[in-house]
Amino acid sequence: MLVRLDGGGVTAWGECVAGSDPYYGPETVDTAWHVTETFLAPLVLGIEFGHPREVFPALRRVRGHHMAKAALEMAAWDLHARQAGRPLAGVLGGTRTRVAAGVSVGIQDSLEQLVDRVGAEVAEGYQRVKIKVKPGWDLNAAAAVRQRFPDVPLMVDANAAYRLDEAEHLAGFDRFGLMMIEQPLDHDDIRDHAALQQRIATPVCLDESIQSVRLGRDAIDAGACRVINIKPGRVGGHGESLRLHDLCASRGVPVWHGGMLESGIGRAHNLHLSSLPNFTLPGDVAASRRYYEPDLIDPPIDVAPDGTIPVPQGLGIGVHVVDERVERATIRRQEIRT
Repeated sequence: MLVRLDGGGVTAWGECVAGSDPYYGPETVDTAWHVTETFLAPLVLGIEFGHPREVFPALRRVRGHHMAKAALEMAAWDLHARQAGRPLAGVLGGTRTRVAAGVSVGIQDSLEQLVDRVGAEVAEGYQRVKIKVKPGWDLNAAAAVRQRFPDVPLMVDANAAYRLDEAEHLAGFDRFGLMMIEQPLDHDDIRDHAALQQRIATPVCLDESIQSVRLGRDAIDAGACRVINIKPGRVGGHGESLRLHDLCASRGVPVWHGGMLESGIGRAHNLHLSSLPNFTLPGDVAASRRYYEPDLIDPPIDVAPDGTIPVPQGLGIGVHVVDERVERATIRRQEIRT
């Protein structure tokens, strides 16, 4: 779902990262559509905001629905930056003109296919590879990749596939020199992750568990993770992402930017946020052509041979949204006016 904001002669864009099914989180495209149209839009239309940081608090009456809120809030940041005549990164406080790109590789049909796929991504220049794991496809997958690529920066993502009583098995990842293991236990858990981190050497990274800045603070205080994945859609937009980024920086916890199959519109937002100083690890901000052909923007976002992506320097998110492509892709539309 795309959100377009028009104001002061300027057009801005946000993208909702909810999928068609509630498998990553409870939101879907349909719930986001309903909540935005019925509840969120009326809370902001016709209201004058001094800064986009004020938008997320204005939506507080609606509990949850962070992906829907983020699409609207991030479009407001784009609108603000365009009206100010600045790139979004400058408004957010970014310090980089290029960001390091990592890539995520899903579970394949065979270990041979996995190794070949990783090899193709390494050849593309990606600075870090993440492979998905689950019971029955975990230590063997990491071993196969490590045997072929002993020096590639490597991490694994479990998407909450394990239980604490499997800690001894998860400790088997320690021998592969991984950057981290992402979200090994339940999506809403902090306490068991703290217990797990005490029993394994590999740093735990939390993704689904960090639904808010408060939960990020609780996880760090509990020793539940050594790394945090920031996804604006998961925490409610750029403003909350900035607060989480600053919290982690103050505690010495590195962060990286996760990906949610965004088009070039959402990916451009990701690049601008990734330019902040504590995003010290390569994120899942891959080339937009991996998921959409053609993309909704032109030129598409691509990875340079050195494994970096330039932060767009135009106004706002700094990319050209091709109206004809958006029109061709549109199956539903709702216009809401003051």
